[in-house]
Amino acid sequence: MGAVSHEAINQLKTLMDQVDGRLKRTFQNVHQGYKAETLERFLKARDGSVAKAHKMLLDSLKWRLENGIDDILSKPIVPTNFYRGVRDSQLIGVSGYTREGLPVFAIGVGLSTFDKASVQYYVQSHIQINEYRDRVILPAATKKAGRYVGKCVKILDMSGLKLSALNQIKLLTAISTIDDLNYPEKTITYYIVNVPYVFSACWKVVKPLLHERTRLKVQVLQGSGRDELLKIMDYSALPHFCQRDGSRSSRRGVNTTEDCFSLDHPFHQQLYNYMKKQSGNCAPTRPLKHGSVHVEMPLADIKKAEICRTLESELKRFHSQDDLTRLHDIQISD
Repeated sequence: MGAVSHEAINQLKTLMDQVDGRLKRTFQNVHQGYKAETLERFLKARDGSVAKAHKMLLDSLKWRLENGIDDILSKPIVPTNFYRGVRDSQLIGVSGYTREGLPVFAIGVGLSTFDKASVQYYVQSHIQINEYRDRVILPAATKKAGRYVGKCVKILDMSGLKLSALNQIKLLTAISTIDDLNYPEKTITYYIVNVPYVFSACWKVVKPLLHERTRLKVQVLQGSGRDELLKIMDYSALPHFCQRDGSRSSRRGVNTTEDCFSLDHPFHQQLYNYMKKQSGNCAPTRPLKHGSVHVEMPLADIKKAEICRTLESELKRFHSQDDLTRLHDIQISD
């Protein structure tokens, strides 16, 4: 939908002013002083319905309280070498900013293996990056731009994507459901680059199932997408996998400080040091514990379940093709 009316925002604000103190405190961590803009995001996610947006926001705030999300940035994943494994298998980072001041998040979809830790560690890490984005990166971008910056752009690298990567579809669906229900309307555009045939074929069947609001945000670019992306950002802000046209690898031959997925990259160093500092501030006399934070993962909605079934059906179709028989016996894991 388009712009949300001021009347709807004011109605939702009136309802939220009536919640109890605990919910108000966690709501402050969500809106970061920009209450109207936050209410607008939830209204957009529910097509302008005040009642539905109110329920969505209340459910999200309760989820935050029940899962200790307000304190999650004070619980770094330790030890460092273990966290490095998480970073090396869940490829995400910030490569820079667009000329409009929006953070550029890079995601290595094709080469993320999610095989160095349990599911809970990957969920914890994902939420920590979300919270760091909303509490640190976007407020800093707002201050620098002199105007409200509440969204980012995401560049999804499909280099190395194989059918076996879709074995993680249940984990990825759970993570995207967490985002949909608790961090709505935080991405202005999804740019998809380095697209192999496998993705192109699956995209054709999945695209019609997506909500129109989501479809309009997705742009599939040719090759590395460099030329198109340079229209909105400087070369220095491009992720490493977009800097060389025709590159088919997210990481090969890249210095770790230039690789925005690496723990050695400035973004991840700042994030990890921030969490360790927050941990010290919360409990300066206690050593950091090795263990994941358990976060309740919501069930996917009917639409997401339909997408999963469609992808599974498409995979079975691939299995019957002679040119892909070497990728047989792939099943969607629980």
